[in-house]
Amino acid sequence: MKIMIVEDDKMIRDTVAEALGRWGFETVIAERFDAVLSLFVQENPHLILMDINLPAFDGFYWCRHIREVSNVPILFISSRNTPMDMVMSMNMGGDDFIQKPFYTDVLVAKINALLRRTYSYMETSANVMAHQGVILNLKDGDVACGDQKAELTRNEFKILTILLQHQGSIVSRDQMMRGLWEDESFVDDNTLTVNITRLRKKLAELGRDDFIATKKGQGYIIP
Repeated sequence: MKIMIVEDDKMIRDTVAEALGRWGFETVIAERFDAVLSLFVQENPHLILMDINLPAFDGFYWCRHIREVSNVPILFISSRNTPMDMVMSMNMGGDDFIQKPFYTDVLVAKINALLRRTYSYMETSANVMAHQGVILNLKDGDVACGDQKAELTRNEFKILTILLQHQGSIVSRDQMMRGLWEDESFVDDNTLTVNITRLRKKLAELGRDDFIATKKGQGYIIP
């Protein structure tokens, strides 16, 4: 999904863009703060990170104008910490507020929660994810290979979804657990191991025991 960052502090926006990139998000950076609406219309992002204090016009101004054409989720990021600023953010059409300085993990958690509420990952143009003959059905939550099929638990389904979304890249155990926790399932290190083992067993029964590879000390990857 595409995230548009409207932040005039270069260090902050570069740090946020880098963090979002690690999570597999595409980022669009606003460079002209007098043309934020034009960039939004051009790029059509799935979510906007909007600073309040901006050159030319503030974030409230742009939020109000974006709301005239779109219901895209808007997450305000600001060094302001008064209740009035938070209230103004919501009244202007914002969906959430995070105060600077913030941990990038907390920001990503808020982004994931907003995206989950706004766009179900099942609501895609295609109801499947496929790679090397393995087909994950996003609607029914099962996995198939050839004419064989296996049902997945919620955690197994989420693990396979995360790995397919990052196909070709290593997903760390910490990243995996954060992704599962964001799905409102409390998962500790041992629970993750058990779920990975069960998922691999089901894939092996479909003839794909090599589908998920372990990178020692790094995490997991679907090559």
